[in-house]
Amino acid sequence: MTGKPVALTLGEPSGIGGEISLKAWQALRDEMPFFLLADTDHMRTLSQQSGLPVVEIATPAEAASAMQNGLPVLPHPLPAPVIPAQPDARNAPEVVAMIRRAVELTQQGQACALTTNPIHKKALQDGAGFAFPGHTEFLAALGHVERPVMMLSAPELRVVPVTIHIAIADVPDALTPALLEQTIRVTHRAMIDDLGIRAPRIAVAGLNPHAGEGGAMGTEEITMIAPLLQRLRAEGLDLRGPLPADTMFHPAARETYDLALCMYHDQALIPIKTLNFSAGVNTTLGLPFIRTSPDHGTAFDIAGSGRADPTSLIEALRTARAMAANRGTL
Repeated sequence: MTGKPVALTLGEPSGIGGEISLKAWQALRDEMPFFLLADTDHMRTLSQQSGLPVVEIATPAEAASAMQNGLPVLPHPLPAPVIPAQPDARNAPEVVAMIRRAVELTQQGQACALTTNPIHKKALQDGAGFAFPGHTEFLAALGHVERPVMMLSAPELRVVPVTIHIAIADVPDALTPALLEQTIRVTHRAMIDDLGIRAPRIAVAGLNPHAGEGGAMGTEEITMIAPLLQRLRAEGLDLRGPLPADTMFHPAARETYDLALCMYHDQALIPIKTLNFSAGVNTTLGLPFIRTSPDHGTAFDIAGSGRADPTSLIEALRTARAMAANRGTL
C-alpha cells in the first residue's frame, strides 16, 4: 500500500461519523490508506460495539502500516462524553479544531487529501460561534478562496449548482454573469486537473422552464446565459446549452456530457439523489487542497444503532485518493 494517506475528520461526534469510518476501514483496508482524526476513547467504545478494531497512531505516516490491524486514529481528545444523537456544545470547539488540523496536515503534505464526515451546524454555532453556513464555506475560508464550487458526483452523474444554499426567490438576483463565469471556469479547470478529464464536456441548464422558451418563460437565458456561453466557447470550452433542465438527465442525454452545471440547488441535487442516493459524493472544487465528503448528514435518527450505510463515505475516500493521484499530491 503506497502513497500518502487521506485525512478523515470525525464530524459531529454524536452522529454516525465514527460508525461509518469503522465500516469504511473494513471495506478499504487492503485498498488505500487513510486515518481518522477523533477522540480515541470514543472510537474505542464504538470499536467494542461493532467488533471492528482501531489503532492509535502518532503521525499520519503510520497510517499505511496500521491499516491491516485496525482503523488508524490520530488522537484529538474531546472534553465531554459522546452520547448518540445528543450533540454537546462543549465538544463543538474541538470539532472545529479537528477540521483546522486536518486542513493543516493536508496542506503540509502529510496527507494527500481531506475527507470530512458530516457536521451539525447548529451545534457548532451554539458551542463554538461557528459563523459559516456549512463545511464548504469554512474550508474555503481556511483555503483563502472567496467562492468555492460544490460538485456532487455518483457513477451515473456529476452536477454543479451555481447558487447553493439560498431561497429560490433569491436565485435570480444571485445568479450574476460573474458568478456563472467563475463557476464554469473553476469547474472546467478542476475536471482537467482533479478528475483527469482532458476535454471536459459541460451541459449548462437554463434557469427557467424550457430554458425560457425563447423568452416566453423568462429572459435570463437570452440576456445572460447564452451570451456568456458563446464567449467561453470561443475560448475553446465545450459547453452545451442553455438546456431545458427537464430533458437533461435521462440516460441518452447523460451520455453527451461529463458534468451538468445547474442554476440552483434542487435543479442539481434532485436528479443525482434520485439516480443514486447512497453513493453520492460532495466535492469542493477550487480549493488549494482536495476535499470530499459523503453526501448525507449526521443521521441522528439512527446514530448508535449500528445501521448506518458507509457507501457514500467509502466513495468519498476513493474519490479523494483518485483526485490526489490526478493532482500529484499522492
